[in-house]
Amino acid sequence: MLNLMVVPIVNAVDTFYVGRLRSPLALAAQSAANQCFFTVYFLAAFLPTITAPVVARAIGNEDWEAAKDRVCESIFMCNVLGALGAITLIVFPERILSLVISEASGSGVLDFAVPYLRCRAFGMVPALLSSCGFATYNGMLNTVTPLKVTLTTNILNLILDPLFIFGMGGTGTSIFRRGFGAAGAAAATSISEFTSSLIYVRLLMRRKLIEWSKLLKPPSLESLMPLVQGGLAILLRQATLNVAFINAARRAQALDPTGVSGAAYGITMQIYSLGVVAHLGVQATAASMVSSSLAVGGDKAGRNVADRLFSFGVLLGIMLALGQYLLLPLITPLFSPLPEVIEAVKGPAAISSFIHLINGLVFAGEGTLLGLGAFRDLAIITAMGVCVMVGSLLSPMGQSLNGILLSLAAFNTFQGLAVLIHHIRLSPLRRRGFRRKIQDV
Repeated sequence: MLNLMVVPIVNAVDTFYVGRLRSPLALAAQSAANQCFFTVYFLAAFLPTITAPVVARAIGNEDWEAAKDRVCESIFMCNVLGALGAITLIVFPERILSLVISEASGSGVLDFAVPYLRCRAFGMVPALLSSCGFATYNGMLNTVTPLKVTLTTNILNLILDPLFIFGMGGTGTSIFRRGFGAAGAAAATSISEFTSSLIYVRLLMRRKLIEWSKLLKPPSLESLMPLVQGGLAILLRQATLNVAFINAARRAQALDPTGVSGAAYGITMQIYSLGVVAHLGVQATAASMVSSSLAVGGDKAGRNVADRLFSFGVLLGIMLALGQYLLLPLITPLFSPLPEVIEAVKGPAAISSFIHLINGLVFAGEGTLLGLGAFRDLAIITAMGVCVMVGSLLSPMGQSLNGILLSLAAFNTFQGLAVLIHHIRLSPLRRRGFRRKIQDV
């Protein structure tokens, strides 16, 4: 969980420095460009998502050769899909940004967003490769090594941020002295991700989990089937999530042309993501531990692990909700000194705090489904939840920032109830004969 926490903290630092530009348009552009980047990124990131449980299952069976094959296949496909995504973002940034930035948002946001997105796109392939490395170590139940990698590369990002955004100072007209503005944050992140990918390649080679011959050779369709079978369902799930969050970001950007609403939405989601990444730690742990427990101890062992993670997720959600809500007066001014932006953040950020109450169930349940390999069930639950969110956004609720966050709350509430019902009544880990035992009593 600490490993996953590093990335949003550094992203928060990016937002902090962009906020020092004292331009709501720059903050709104950063939010829009990041949404577009991650929309493309997550269309390929389904591969690292299913790599962890697949590797965990292979290692649980002591089949290291199979683990190596799955890692190499995942990295190869990530490189291909990531390259296609990066080229699309670099060549057609305006067209991609039009998914989020409407004419009602004005051209000011687009002026900042285009160079930001282009710089960010260069980190697409390295980011996917690093995700594969992280997922592989997570599948081995090793979280210490990825934490060291993440800390090292994100310290580099922290150093580069102010240099690239504001420049090195001094006299002259060189862009390195004047800085790149908001786009400098994207450039610093891409360089850090490239460094991270190089480290992971080196580490995985030392563990003999990748070979150059397999990385450069297209895998056969037969060998890809373990990834493809689960991957298609996860890809469908991510595509439906993209629809929901693109709609939310577009609604926020269109609320006013000054960029205040777009900036407030971006800051709100940045604060919210600090808590979400803690839940993602539970999700990743569940995906690996449930899969590993099933391979070693069967259904009973997997059920005990899943039950404990559900309980821990609920407790974590309560702590995060209270912590974020109480710290909002201190956190919000860090991202922007502009009074109008700070005021616009108050309501949405408060709503996002209490979404964490249900997130404990959501992410523990999703991780359990990943560990079970129940990718289709997870995709169906997500698609139904997205319908709830999009329906809320298209209603009068979607005409304000508070309403947009309430739509997100509706989505998460549906997800939480759905995964809980699945775990109790439909999952292979459900307690069979539970109803009969109650009747006997």
